[in-house]
Amino acid sequence: MKLNPQQNAAVRYIDGPCLVLAGAGSGKTGVITQKIAYLIEQCEIKPQHIAAVTFTNKSAREMQSRVAKLLGKDRSKGLRVSTFHTLGLDIIRKELDNLPYKVGFSIYDNHDSLALIKELMKRAFSDPDNQTDRVLWQISSWKNAFILPEQALQLASGDPFQTMAASVYEQYNHHLQTYNAVDFDDLIMIPVLLLRDHAEIRERWQNQVRYLLVDEYQDTNATQYELVKLLVGQRAALTVVGDDDQSIYSWRGAQPENLQMLKEDFPQLNVIKLEQNYRSTGCILKSANALIANNPHLFEKNLWSELGFGQPIRVLRCRSEEDEAEQVVAELNHHQFVNRTPFKDYAILYRGNHQSRAFERVLRENNIPYYLSGGMSFFAYSEIKDIMSYLRLIANPDDDNAFLRIANVPRREIGPGSLEKLSNFASKYDHSLFSACFDPFLGANTGNRASSNLSGFAHWLKDYALRSEDEKPVTLVRELLADIDYERWLLDTSKDEADAMRRMDNVLELVGWLERLANKEPEADLATLVAKLTLLDTLERDEEDKNENRVHLMTLHASKGLEFPHVFLVGVEEEILPHRSSIEEENIDEERRLAYVGITRAQRTLTISFASKRKRYGEIIDCQPSRFLDELPQDLLQWSGAGVDIPEEEKRARGNASLASLKDMLANS
Repeated sequence: MKLNPQQNAAVRYIDGPCLVLAGAGSGKTGVITQKIAYLIEQCEIKPQHIAAVTFTNKSAREMQSRVAKLLGKDRSKGLRVSTFHTLGLDIIRKELDNLPYKVGFSIYDNHDSLALIKELMKRAFSDPDNQTDRVLWQISSWKNAFILPEQALQLASGDPFQTMAASVYEQYNHHLQTYNAVDFDDLIMIPVLLLRDHAEIRERWQNQVRYLLVDEYQDTNATQYELVKLLVGQRAALTVVGDDDQSIYSWRGAQPENLQMLKEDFPQLNVIKLEQNYRSTGCILKSANALIANNPHLFEKNLWSELGFGQPIRVLRCRSEEDEAEQVVAELNHHQFVNRTPFKDYAILYRGNHQSRAFERVLRENNIPYYLSGGMSFFAYSEIKDIMSYLRLIANPDDDNAFLRIANVPRREIGPGSLEKLSNFASKYDHSLFSACFDPFLGANTGNRASSNLSGFAHWLKDYALRSEDEKPVTLVRELLADIDYERWLLDTSKDEADAMRRMDNVLELVGWLERLANKEPEADLATLVAKLTLLDTLERDEEDKNENRVHLMTLHASKGLEFPHVFLVGVEEEILPHRSSIEEENIDEERRLAYVGITRAQRTLTISFASKRKRYGEIIDCQPSRFLDELPQDLLQWSGAGVDIPEEEKRARGNASLASLKDMLANS
């Protein structure tokens, strides 16, 4: 990779903390990987003393792969490239002796946390169902803001909901510890508390991580920033790469103001701006610059490109959401037919998932292949939750959520009544459900038959937990599936045999993924492999599908970090983009950043669409074009659609494209 002067300066600066203000498409990943190589080759820092942190597993893998290509696998061996959560998990696992957790602790996902909070609120408050999601969101917000339960109680200051949530927060943390479990937010919070409160541990990790690089720094929350500060210490050997114009995750705690705090906490901070864009045409960049100029800025920058001015931005004025889908697909079909462009070069981006339905219908009608991003997570399938619960429970028998899920899957004559009595008994004596099964007084509370069934299940589980210490994890899992005859269970409970086989294929895919992880880390035990699986958002089993020749459909949030030659930004209306809730909360800046992200995904052409009417809650309502359209340079926009005449030549070309699509559909039917 040939570096421009600013990129080269960012790579070579090592005299203190460095902020690389990297605009969209400015080659930031290349800069980070080149800097890692520079630190190893020229500064003679050993790979095991360098850590690079990002936000997604995909970004971490890409970064690791690029460094390996630059240096070779042997010279980059020991380099730590991971997500924040994986780094936090590593710290917790290595410091278990200093924490109130045992080996094999579970990681609770959102579903597990909701179930626990619902149970806690049912005990303490009446009618908790309407508040459970809100309480979980509040607890997560406090953890992201580095606010402990006692601080939350003080901050509540008489507010009824906040006081209730703070009370649940304290109980929630207590029960997580009892169940030998942590949640995703704890993977950052616990290491921060550990490093803050133990000087010798902090010094050990600062000696381990002698240079830290952070990607997408504008997406860090308060707790993540505390972790960064504690790891770099007085040495301040740190490079962060970020762009306040692309901060779009405030709803999950991201604070773009962390860029400003960096200047305050590290007065010697060197700021290097990457303003040359290697992705988009001049027209697209000029429009993006004009839009984002309406936001307040911590650092001023102006993206520019050597790729030529390009085509004007098309704006489609549509009558309705159905008309919008038909017009967008017609435009896409026409462009693809005339230019013979592969379908994978096109993306349709929208603010909310519900907007995809109309486009999916029209794409199917026109026989255009598409890939829908952000569908159901692999780990949300019931069969995957079943097997993951078994694995979690073998690794950590005190995991009550996992116990409740699979105690009667497949059926063991342990019904809801027995589990409720067991739960009440365990709660009374502060036991986990598993340990309560061994209590000699259980039968007096559940009845002898239920007690016998529960005891039998617990002893069976204990046997597997003991075997997991010696047997290879994948071997143990395969034996488990045969032992419980899970395939028969699926055949008995699925709607038909084909559905059962599809679900069993998912289970076997999970086993295959576990096997690949085990091959990469032959010394890892079952608990380690389960924790790593839990940290994956989804299994990337469909990565090959994404590379097939299909149109991409995805939300603006999901599009961040991606680029496409031809982009359709749809539903650009008031109350959609910007979203209604953001208008009510007067939080337009983040919505503008979201629109900016959408515009800067486009490399060569950008088409924006909006509808004049849209169905909402069963009623047809009038829609207004987004204020963001007024903020774009009007001389760069080419309007089309309702009330705008289309040249006769273009009409004929679109007709030919539609006819070709129809012939193709008939040929394949």
